[in-house]
Amino acid sequence: MRDLEPLFAQRPEELPEIVKGKKLLGKVTATLVAPGEDFETRAVDGFDVDFEGIAGDHHRGLTRKSGGREPWYGRGTDMRNERQISIVSSQELRTIADRMGLAEILPEWIGANLVIDNVPMLSMIPPGTRLFFAGGAVLKVDGQNAPCQVAGRLVARRAGLPEIADSALRFPQSAQRLRGLVAWVEKPGRIARGEDVSVRIGEQWVYPG
Repeated sequence: MRDLEPLFAQRPEELPEIVKGKKLLGKVTATLVAPGEDFETRAVDGFDVDFEGIAGDHHRGLTRKSGGREPWYGRGTDMRNERQISIVSSQELRTIADRMGLAEILPEWIGANLVIDNVPMLSMIPPGTRLFFAGGAVLKVDGQNAPCQVAGRLVARRAGLPEIADSALRFPQSAQRLRGLVAWVEKPGRIARGEDVSVRIGEQWVYPG
């Protein structure tokens, strides 16, 4: 117990600033599923989710294999699948398209499962945020979905850009901090296009180290 005394004795003025939690109301404007071997999605009216994710989706599973995003594990290590569902906003997709000089970037091209609008700076929603849907489903945000060249190549092909390799590099640069979120299913239920979603952000602080 003596080892903890300095922590308990810490003066309140030395603690980091704590920002209170808040609730936002968003709108589900698209629901999409990737039924094939790759991550490209197709629009549907809605889908059910369980603890493994979306039935029939490319990213479904309680676990997944680690890759380049997890250099602390050997590639191919079994790990928790915290990337069951990809979420984007149409406003941020328009910004990415403008930066790339494109007329549009569709959510299907980058494997999005949900388009949620009316939430300012969706990609900056912090990890741990819960998304409550009318059909009972609750998703928990793991964090930002970092843009990559794999998605960039598909964007380049679908947009008809002549230099696929060069354009694939432009996507990660243009989509930095705008590529949306990844989340996992905390509570099963249904998510439907057109419904409201309650975005519940918890308390936040910056750990001072």
